[in-house]
Amino acid sequence: MLQEKGRVTSLELLAPARDLECGLAAINHGADAVYTGAPKFGARAAAGNSLTDIATLTEYAHLFNAKVYVAINTLLYDHELTEAEKLIHQLYKIGVDAIIIQDMGITQMNLPPIAVHASTQTDNRTPEKVKFLEDAGFDQVVLARELTLNEIAEIRNITNVPLEFFIHGALCVSYSGQCYMSQATSGRSANRGECSQPCRLPYSLENLDGKTLIKNQHLLSLKDLSNTNHLHDLIKAGISSFKIEGRLKDATYVKNVTSWYRQQLDRIIETDSNLARSSSGRVTIPFEPSPAKTFSRGFTTYFLNGREKDIWSLHTPKSLGEKLGRVVTISRDYFIAEDGIDLNNGDGICFLNKSKQLRGFRINKTVENKVYADDIKELYTGAMLYRNHDQLFEKQLINSKENRRIAIDLNLSETEDGISLQLIDEDGLSSEIRKNIIKEPAKNPDLALKTIGDQLSKWGNTIYNPNSIKLQLLQPIFIPAAEINAVRRELNDVHKTKRLNSYRRQEKLFPQTSHPYPNAVKDFSLNVSNHLAQKFYNIHGVKKTEPAFEIKSPTGARLMTTRHCIRYATNSCPKENPKATPENLILKSGKNSYELKFDCKKCEMMIFDLDSNQIKNT
Repeated sequence: MLQEKGRVTSLELLAPARDLECGLAAINHGADAVYTGAPKFGARAAAGNSLTDIATLTEYAHLFNAKVYVAINTLLYDHELTEAEKLIHQLYKIGVDAIIIQDMGITQMNLPPIAVHASTQTDNRTPEKVKFLEDAGFDQVVLARELTLNEIAEIRNITNVPLEFFIHGALCVSYSGQCYMSQATSGRSANRGECSQPCRLPYSLENLDGKTLIKNQHLLSLKDLSNTNHLHDLIKAGISSFKIEGRLKDATYVKNVTSWYRQQLDRIIETDSNLARSSSGRVTIPFEPSPAKTFSRGFTTYFLNGREKDIWSLHTPKSLGEKLGRVVTISRDYFIAEDGIDLNNGDGICFLNKSKQLRGFRINKTVENKVYADDIKELYTGAMLYRNHDQLFEKQLINSKENRRIAIDLNLSETEDGISLQLIDEDGLSSEIRKNIIKEPAKNPDLALKTIGDQLSKWGNTIYNPNSIKLQLLQPIFIPAAEINAVRRELNDVHKTKRLNSYRRQEKLFPQTSHPYPNAVKDFSLNVSNHLAQKFYNIHGVKKTEPAFEIKSPTGARLMTTRHCIRYATNSCPKENPKATPENLILKSGKNSYELKFDCKKCEMMIFDLDSNQIKNT
């Protein structure tokens, strides 16, 4: 969330949390906020969490002034509204900072005073739409992944609401919230948290005459997003919340990627006095972060700097991992790679065979420059190697635990009847413990002072790291180590309570407004699946909307709208190639067929449901 401290803008690194383990890992590795799934109604149905776990995560996050956002971002049916409203009240009571929603019906509920964020599923790609959401009362808006820097800046120019943007992770090929392909092909709705990922399947491409142009390739599968090199550009364009995708990823991914972007943002903040972190504590990373080592289909900046050609993962939807180098020699049971490639026993290696099919193996052993492995019969000289499992790196990630500490200054002084130990943390909060003791002059003053200092520095299993320790004693006195440790532990408990009690979340009731919706769309793309959502749009001037695709699926419906263009990717764009013909194309996967239509003015591709009879008559 954007926070203003004078002219200083606080930046938020927002990390995913599949479960409690991932959430704690995200906080410990530098996240300013985490987003996680509620027990129900999240856009990743497989990543729901109990209220108990969410409460535990929230309390831990708040110790660092970090936030917890809970996704309730599926479409709701009428019979689910009461349960969803009750759940939101429960989340508010356990301290959650905000809910992330897609269904506009939620805004018509009797909500507690909790911040409400507009999910990327609400299709936030125009200045008018984001301005509408801001005026409606949303506290943060997640922008569409497809936006360029200029488009983000245009949105910022007419809005003040904090803007959130994905900077890393898997990409949906369709505009979020506007994909109905999974529902159409499998009955599993992406807008209901059950996407079957048809975009990761292989497809064949045909022209209208039935000629096969491309056979059995992953034409809708995109590379992964990485905006590492454009964080400062995004800040200048108006982004304040930097989101990492991955609510289905494990803790090693979260540790690695969160640490990477923590380092990148900190470098930017250190060079600009107008920027600040939005949470407390410093992270010590015991490994060298490298996002490609935990999951990578190859990386793209997508449309951030305009249209790029090579944004798809054409040959496989799976993780290739870290690009290593080429094979120079092949034998029956070993191979030799280019110099400079460090391979280890247990590493997982993959490559594309001569037919461009993904193959892989585990390394059994390495002897000098020879790498021994089973099942390398399809490996060939010149093959590019990738490492999708780094055995040593994975061990480093697994062993990386509580790395985040809040700086404190300690002051031990005498009182009339004993001692006082005061703690002041990096946020200016202070706590004090006084203890009556017999003040016995030390027989060995130097040793006594050293013992006191050593014991006061032992905060290893806490969230604190002493920055300074002052001893203000009239004379060196002997204090048993057990007494010092007891005072230190009591001070730790007292200050934990102080930090939790001092935390203030944003609280306000969601307003009821009636300003007009910014366009005249009334079809199923509004995703109206309950009477409260219908009420919302009616209030905002949209009458008689069509029901959501999940309720009524029209024949020949538009299943996707995407900026990814197969014509452009295959050098068949009429704007780029004068010899290209501007005809529609046919996409096939098994028994399913789809027609590709192209809006060249908007530079968008649309995918329509199509049966065999329609193909013949097209």
